[in-house]
Amino acid sequence: MYTITELQKLINEELKVRSTELKKTNPVDLYSPVNYSLDMGGKRLRPVLVLLSYNMFSETVREALPAAIAIEVFHNFTLLHDDIMDNADVRRNRPTVHKKFSENSAILSGDVMAFIAYRYLYECKAEQLNEVCNLFTNTAIEVCEGQQYDMEFENRMDVTEEEYLEMIRLKTAVLLACSLKSGALLVNADKKITGQLYDFGINLGLAFQLQDDLLDSFGDPDSFGKKIGGDILANKKTFLSINALQQATGETKNELLNWFSNTELNPEEKIKSVLEIYKKLNIRSFTEQKIELYFNKCNQILDEIEIDYERKSQLKEISKLMLKRVS
Repeated sequence: MYTITELQKLINEELKVRSTELKKTNPVDLYSPVNYSLDMGGKRLRPVLVLLSYNMFSETVREALPAAIAIEVFHNFTLLHDDIMDNADVRRNRPTVHKKFSENSAILSGDVMAFIAYRYLYECKAEQLNEVCNLFTNTAIEVCEGQQYDMEFENRMDVTEEEYLEMIRLKTAVLLACSLKSGALLVNADKKITGQLYDFGINLGLAFQLQDDLLDSFGDPDSFGKKIGGDILANKKTFLSINALQQATGETKNELLNWFSNTELNPEEKIKSVLEIYKKLNIRSFTEQKIELYFNKCNQILDEIEIDYERKSQLKEISKLMLKRVS
């Protein structure tokens, strides 16, 4: 069995090879933002999940590398476009692609990344490749649906917790689930297990996004890689803001509504004031409990997968590592 660190190394080495190929490809200005995006680093969570699930059934993980790289390229494509829509300045402690280059460059380079992802995916030699491609396509559509809901929610003050959880299921969780199921499909694993791995990924993704929400408000900017309070400034609906609006009453609710409806207020004052309301309503603890709920579901699903514990130990380890993200 490969460790998570060993798989990350394999993925980063393969990404270097792919980046070298892209650097030799014209037009240079189309592929430079692609390389810049991929060079930003990160934990490579999604491609690691592809290889981890594959490795549960086979040691020949290199055969699944094209699919792992495809999912990582696709994920980074979504980040390029998300950053434009969110008007984000920083990602992973570096200027976002549209700030480093231009919005037009980020849009076009993001587009080509989506197609490059498919090109890499079709390099896989597997009986179930057609099923993997269908899964990947459906997942890509769902991610776009989730992003649309996310944008629509920005202009609504009545978004429910249920609506929000469905949005992040689409925008974030389905790609993690796709990663896990794809790896298992490529090695022709049992259908019941591929389904369980998908469900594991959904719950992992929900916990991961809720933790991202939490870190945006209460995280360490140096460790988080983004400015704290970005969601608050953008009036984005998050698990924190939705529950704060539901729980607040009287003057506190009026104050919160005022902060979220006014876009011309002092940014630092807005962040500070909204965080004070979150603390007053104990929103941080409430969010942490929800995160714990989804991680517990992950562990329950993993325990139910009928395979030797040793073969799924690294999957359990990666869920623990995600739970311990710096806050």
